[in-house]
Amino acid sequence: MIKAVLWDMDGTLVDSEDIAVEALGCAMKEAGLLSPPGLKERVVGRSADEIYAIIVRDFGLKADPLEWERRKHHHYFLAAERLRGYDDAVKTWHRLAAAGIGQAVVSNSDRAIVDVNLRAAGLVRPGLVTVARNDVLLGKPHPDGYFRAAYLLGVEPRECLIVEDSSSGAAAALAAGIETVFVPHSHTAPPEGVRWLSSMAELEERVLRAP
Repeated sequence: MIKAVLWDMDGTLVDSEDIAVEALGCAMKEAGLLSPPGLKERVVGRSADEIYAIIVRDFGLKADPLEWERRKHHHYFLAAERLRGYDDAVKTWHRLAAAGIGQAVVSNSDRAIVDVNLRAAGLVRPGLVTVARNDVLLGKPHPDGYFRAAYLLGVEPRECLIVEDSSSGAAAALAAGIETVFVPHSHTAPPEGVRWLSSMAELEERVLRAP
């Protein structure tokens, strides 16, 4: 029986990945760096510290981490009005909530991004359980965030189901040993052991069906 659903945020609940990549490209331009083709594929699903390490190693970024994050956040927040929740995923969230299913958001984004994204999707409410990259020692592909979310919800990991859209998130979910599905709008093929949903209705049926 599924007692809780643990959601990834970017690309799963909120249509934010293109905005994040655009902000990254703008920050690179300000730093005198060229944004390469295929940048999205290289960074989607990765945490800010991983992305910073990539830009330093592969593109010669000289800015310190705090200055770099300030630049990225500046461009991201300028575009925040374009953020939207995925209608099918948000509707499923509300249906599961109405049915009494516990839910949490586990993201590789930092707290400031998590807050603005969930507000844009209309999902902010008192008591909402969220785990940002700042909240754990190791982000995805490590499972720490998902274990923390289960703990905060008061359920066992085996009583959860994870909803993801990226290979990094899938790796974290599989490392946690928790049943995992990919949203229908994912642009990444799920790895072995992760099922690709044909619709969000399929997720609702899996979670709400009688044990």
